[in-house]
Amino acid sequence: MPITTCVFDAYGTLFDVAAAARQAAAEPGNEALKDKWPELANYWRLKQLQYTWLRAITKAHADFWDVTQEGLDWALEATGLDGQPELRARLLSLYWELQAYPEVPQMLQALKAAGLNTAILSNGSPAMLDGAVQSAGIHAVLDDVLSVESVGIFKPDARVYDLVEERFNCQRDEVLFVSSNGWDAAGASGYGFQTAWVNRAGEPMDRLPWKPAHVLSDLTTIPQLAGA
Repeated sequence: MPITTCVFDAYGTLFDVAAAARQAAAEPGNEALKDKWPELANYWRLKQLQYTWLRAITKAHADFWDVTQEGLDWALEATGLDGQPELRARLLSLYWELQAYPEVPQMLQALKAAGLNTAILSNGSPAMLDGAVQSAGIHAVLDDVLSVESVGIFKPDARVYDLVEERFNCQRDEVLFVSSNGWDAAGASGYGFQTAWVNRAGEPMDRLPWKPAHVLSDLTTIPQLAGA
């Protein structure tokens, strides 16, 4: 079935989740973060994801902004940077303005020029996603931004992936779903989407029942995969 709709995870896929810690570390007054920002960024993202999974299976849903703050608090304590409210506040403010990866605008423009539907499907709250989309300047090349808040559970629950079919009135195998999270790409594969895993870090394949159809190092070739 030809691809009609390209759907992207947001954080780590379109937006660089390490950018907040990296930028804060380069700012005056944050010298304590200078050598620790990669570890902090890794812990922050790891706990953010772990908390979404745990909240999903225990039916304890919370806004992704709350989860993001909880993940940061754990990461700050783990790296010995807790007890610095100004640093915490700066990291959180930067998270609302995450940078898009360099290839993102041109890639999305190519998809739109080919007449394909484009959307974000994310754990992020609508307000968070709007901030990132506006900051990256990509709102004009997205048909929609879909948040799990409309169903009240995090990915990879099938109800989240259902949002794509409902919004675009398409069949599952018409959708190319793209994520930097191996577990997300696997879950979407099991759901029935065509999938691409953007494995920027060169990580091993997750040991799950489903595999992504494509493994990429960045988003550059997405238009070709989608037939654009």
